[in-house]
Formats: sequence, structure tokens, C-alpha cells
Amino acid sequence: MLQGVVYLILGVVVLYGGAESLVRGSASLAYRLGVSRLVIGLTVVAFGTSSPEWAVSIQTAWEGNGALAVGNVVGSNICNIGLILGLAAWCTPLAVHINLVRLQIPLMILVSLILLGLLADHTLGRSEGALLFAGLAAYVVYNVVVSRRIQSASLPGGWVEKTPMKVPGRLWKDAAGAVVGVALLVGGANLFLSGAVSIGSAMGWPPSVLGLSLVAMGTSLPELATSLVAALRRETDLAVGNIVGSNIFNVLGILGTAALVRPMTSSGIGLPDLLFMTLLSLLLLPLARSGYTLKRWEGVLLLVLYSGYVWTLVR
Repeated sequence: MLQGVVYLILGVVVLYGGAESLVRGSASLAYRLGVSRLVIGLTVVAFGTSSPEWAVSIQTAWEGNGALAVGNVVGSNICNIGLILGLAAWCTPLAVHINLVRLQIPLMILVSLILLGLLADHTLGRSEGALLFAGLAAYVVYNVVVSRRIQSASLPGGWVEKTPMKVPGRLWKDAAGAVVGVALLVGGANLFLSGAVSIGSAMGWPPSVLGLSLVAMGTSLPELATSLVAALRRETDLAVGNIVGSNIFNVLGILGTAALVRPMTSSGIGLPDLLFMTLLSLLLLPLARSGYTLKRWEGVLLLVLYSGYVWTLVR
């Protein structure tokens, strides 16, 4: 138990360092390459911070533990909105890009509904995995193409997205900073996850509950660290885009790849879990549309809902 606690503390320290490096490097790359910070958050940062979920789900799917793989993704998506966006908005109000409200959040809702339908029979086969992965490829291509057509966008309230500009220093240093950040995030998440799994196993929790709770929170720590650091640095496009992009990637990319590796069953992942994930996605849309800002009280609301969900799991 003591070793698990030590791993938890070390993981948090490494995660913070990785998040700081990833946010700095990604924001500079966005300026240099003429790609909006929102798209960087939706793709590069989101996929990088989701790498722990990817690694855990691929490994568990390969070992035949589909419940843990699916529970990891469903629990991570719930954690991303309820805990991470809740904490970030509670720390500082988050300006929400109009593109998120008009396209990205509705797309996240659609992806959640698709997963709800695919798991109606509690199985996820290779053909379904291929369909999900093809959706991810289309999503990435669309975001990159659109971002290069739009150099700046005005938002309600007079907020204007910064246009690309010259940044001092070298491109390779920014890219290296982002890569080092991802590596630190993965390492920190693995440390935290080792401690969490050790503690959870000692408590005798089944794989589905472990995946929905401790494993999901552990693999979501990169998103937590990145979004909190980005919010405190006023890089709100990265903070919110990271969460929305991660949730889309978790379903399309992670479950798509895991199902291609080995068909999975989702025994233990009940309809209430999938419905709650979808409910949080639906709730985020009106919250984001309200003044195009996630306010502190809305962050508290998300935190309360997440706390209630976790309580039902572990009670």
C-alpha cells in the first residue's frame, strides 16, 4: 500500500512537468505552423494526452480483458468532462471557441451515441473497430484542412482568436518540448496507474469497476494536468479542445484500435454507465453555449455530478 502511495505522488509530479512542456511546445507550434490553437488542442495535444488510455486499452484487449478496456474509455470520457473540465472551469472561467459549440461538441455527442449503439449487444468486433478507426482518420483530416482555411475567428463578446505569428527560438525546440511533454505524461500516468491498480486490486474491485474508476482517473491524469495548466496559462482553446478531442479520440481511435487487435466484450459495463457518459456530453453543449464560457458554477455542477457517479460505483 505504501509503495502505491509513493507511485501516486511521483506520478503527479512528473505529470505536471509533462503538461507544462506539452502546453508550451504545442502553443508555439500552433503559432509557427499557422494551425489554430484549438485544432492543436483537438488533435496533437488530445491524442498525446490520451496515449495512456490507448496503451492500457490495447494491452488489456490483447489479454482478453475487454471489460477493463471498454471501462477505461467510458470512465475516462466521464472523468474528462465531469472532473477535469469541472476543475478547470472552477479554477478560471473558460472561453469556449464557437467551433466547439457548432461542430466539435455535437460530434462528441454523436460519437457517444454511436458507442452506445455498438455496445448494445455488449460486443465490439473487428468490423466495428475498423468503422471507428476510419471515423478518426476523417476527423483528423477535416480539422487540419479547415484550420488552414481559417486564419482567425471572432467570438461573441469581442474575443478574437490570435493569428499565427513569428515566435522566437527554433521550430525543433518547440517540437521537442511537445514530444518530451508527452513522454513525461505517459511516464507519470504509468506511475500513478501502477499505484492506483495496486490499491484497487487490494480492495477486491472487479475489472469493470476498476476500469471505470481508478484506471480511468489514472489514465486521464495527463488530460487533467494539461487542461489545468493550460487554463491557468489562459490557453483556454487547449484546455477545452484537449478534453473534447480526447473524448472523440478515446472512442474512435482507442476502442477502434483495440477492437481491431482483438474483438471485445463489455461485460460489467452497464447501460447506466454509457448513458451517463452520453448525458455529460449532452449537458456540455448548453453549458458551453451560455455566453460561450464555462463559468465557475458550471464547473462546480460538473464536479458534483461526477462525484455522485463515482459514489455509486464504489459504495
